Parts: sequence; structure tokens; C-alpha cells
Amino acid sequence: MSKPSQKKTQLIELPRISDRISFIYVERANINRQDGAITVTDNRGIVRIPAAMISVLMLGPGTEITHRAMELIGDTGTSILWVGERGVRLYAHGRALSKSSRLLEKQANLISNQRSRLAVARKMYQLRFPKEDVSKLTMQQLRGREGSRVRRTYREYAKKFEIEWAGRKYDATDFESGTPINQALSSANVSLYGLMYSVITALGLTPGLGFIHVNHELSLVYDIADLYKSQTSIPIAFEVASETDTEDDIGQITRLRMRDAFQNGKIIKKAVQDIQYLLNVSEDEQVEADLVNLWDDKEGSVKYGINYSEFKLDN
Repeated sequence: MSKPSQKKTQLIELPRISDRISFIYVERANINRQDGAITVTDNRGIVRIPAAMISVLMLGPGTEITHRAMELIGDTGTSILWVGERGVRLYAHGRALSKSSRLLEKQANLISNQRSRLAVARKMYQLRFPKEDVSKLTMQQLRGREGSRVRRTYREYAKKFEIEWAGRKYDATDFESGTPINQALSSANVSLYGLMYSVITALGLTPGLGFIHVNHELSLVYDIADLYKSQTSIPIAFEVASETDTEDDIGQITRLRMRDAFQNGKIIKKAVQDIQYLLNVSEDEQVEADLVNLWDDKEGSVKYGINYSEFKLDN
């Protein structure tokens, strides 16, 4: 045990959503288990955290975790993510936050129907145009409106930071071929994708089923990240590009700046709230329940753990 005079490990506990979805980020520490709690240790001391209080544990660089700690995390249903600094990358994940598949089923149902899918897509665009009514616009009109908004945003920040702007041009396979501002934008966007990937995975959604983006394993990640680029990755990229010399590693500098922007956790809170809004998730549907049912083509679902050979089969 650490001495009382030792300074405890600094953990960043990101905001709670309805006191059920709490993200805890840990880096450069060792994680072990003590009874029903996990312990986080570094050279400054030990922090003991009851495992049942953690919804999502994000493991940043330099973190080591024991098998005994993983046993406890698995038993308590905690979602665990291996991420870059402050979530700028998602490298791997354990289980989803929720033990219920309701949110995933809602996502699948909404995307499987053209009318409901269009309704969600319109809501996504409405978040970008809060003062306009986009409920009657087609997807083609919405894409055009969004394209104009993004181009205008680029021009505004280029003017603000006095950067020559010739458009968003980049080669995903050749980062170095881009101009400094395009390199900064690519790096900032990838960082934002990493954080949104973490949130989506923690909620138990599948990142491959997007409402606007399609045919990619991260389609939903791109959908959600696009909601926040104008407030995060775009202004940060232009600011970094205006301050950085050509010989500097602009990609790394941008990632670090995005990391710092994520530190207060506000964007995680906002993303969770927006996802719940987009999927029409009610407060009751957020309750975690260790419930397993069997699908039935007539009743929707029936009880699990029953020997149905004892029941009379319908002819």
C-alpha cells in the first residue's frame, strides 16, 4: 500500500451520462485487482476503484493490465478499450458497455428501412443546420447543402489564420504528398475518428452500419465524426498549420493538439447524447440488463433457458 503522503495517480474521469455511462481513461500505469476493485498504480501511488462503478475503461499508452484485473472487468461487464492518447486512436476493444442488444437492434432496424434511414440521416444534417428546416430535403439536396457549408468553413478558417487554401486534396496512401494544411486536416480527422470509434464501440453499436456513409467498416464512425469536424478538427488543423514550420512533424503536432482538446471529455458526452437522440433512445432503454431472450417469428421473443420440446408445436 502507498503511504498517505504520496500523491495519488491522476485519472481523468470523463463525464457521466445519466450516471450509467462513465468513461475512465488511464495511461502510463499498472492495473491489477484487489478483491472487487481494480488498482491503478504508478510511481506516485495507488488508486483503488470499485469495478462496478466503471462503465468504460480506456487504456492509453504505457498501460499494463493483469489477467486477474481482466477477469474482474469481464465479470462486471465493463467495456475496455485500448486507445491512443486521450482516445485519438482505437486499437482494440473487449466487450460493449451494455449487456443488452437493444441499441444494436435499433440501429439495424433503422438502417434496414429506407424511410427510417432517411429520417436519421436528416436528423444528422439537422444537427449541422440548427436554424433551418431540412425535413423535406432529399439526400442529394442535403449533400449539396453540407458541401457548401464545409467549403465555407474551410475558407473562413483559411482567412482567419492567413493560410493559402486551394481545396481539400489528399492521398490516403501518401500522407507526405499533401500540403501542410491538408496533412494537418488528415491527422486531425483521424484522431477524431479514433475517439468516435471508441464511443460507438463502447455503446455496443456496429461501426460498419452507417446512415450516410456506406460500404466501409467505419461508416457510422464517419457519420458521427462529421457532426463535430467544424468545431474540432478543422479549426485545430488550421491553427496548427499556421504555427508549424515545414520541417516540423505536423501530423504528430496535430494529434497532440487534438488529444488536448479531448481531455475535458465534453465531446464524448456530446457524442453519446447525439447518438441516443439520432437512434431515438429513451431513458428507459439505456438501463443495462443482463437479459437473454430467444427470437420468435410470431411473438418477437420468448424466454431463454426453457426446454421447448415440452411445448406442443403448432401445425
